[in-house]
Amino acid sequence: MSEQEEKKKHRRVDFEEKLPFTDHLEELRYRIMIIVGSVILMFLFTYAYSHQIMTYLQTPMNQDLVFIAPTEAFFVKMKVAFLLAMGICVPIIIYQGWEFIAPGLLEKEKRYTLPFVLLATFFFLLGAGFCFFIVLPYGIQFLLGYGGDIIHPMISVGNYVSFVLKLMIAFGIVFQLPLVIPFLVKLGVVTPDKLAHWRKYAIVVFFLLAAILTPPDIFTQVVMAGPLILLYELGILVGKVVYKRKMAAKAAEEEDDDETVSVS
Repeated sequence: MSEQEEKKKHRRVDFEEKLPFTDHLEELRYRIMIIVGSVILMFLFTYAYSHQIMTYLQTPMNQDLVFIAPTEAFFVKMKVAFLLAMGICVPIIIYQGWEFIAPGLLEKEKRYTLPFVLLATFFFLLGAGFCFFIVLPYGIQFLLGYGGDIIHPMISVGNYVSFVLKLMIAFGIVFQLPLVIPFLVKLGVVTPDKLAHWRKYAIVVFFLLAAILTPPDIFTQVVMAGPLILLYELGILVGKVVYKRKMAAKAAEEEDDDETVSVS
């Protein structure tokens, strides 16, 4: 492959440029290569500190963990290092995904790239941190309390890490509500009035989701459902701003069209 062809494949795609389907696939491959390379490099770093990371993850448990298979400890460290590397690379993943779809957006919409990446990362980390520091300490102690004085917990490191990481990822995803709602409003899928009308149904869904994702006690369910309700309300408020701007831009466009017709 010549140097000119290589540059063509790895160059930035311009907004006005029309590419064939094969070039879109090549662009996607290039974005995926950047993501995979970033995750691998970060994995080498996180695996070097996997022992310290495991010690920190054990904090909400407040007791020693065991492993019940010869390879369990090794694979758990690999898993933790990999998922942490993925988490650290979330801004890169979001940015590369945004850059792939950016040529299909309007120029003014492209200006939202950096704020979108920063906010998506912030809300993901906020959700994961909320889970680790607030939900897990109470939830785990509640679950362990079911054993009483008869059944003593002996939790394997694999089961514990899977439980913690899945819960943190779930919280990180659901905390994206303030971004998802305005985006849906922008696309015209929903309106702020509809979201306000669906509020009571959303509250029920949030409590059902909390019942599924958290331990079966009312405290941890409220601890999860409460922030989701607040995030939903925040999404509605931001959605109203987006909707007003969208309607104003549409009205201005229609006015320009009417003026053009009048002149003609």
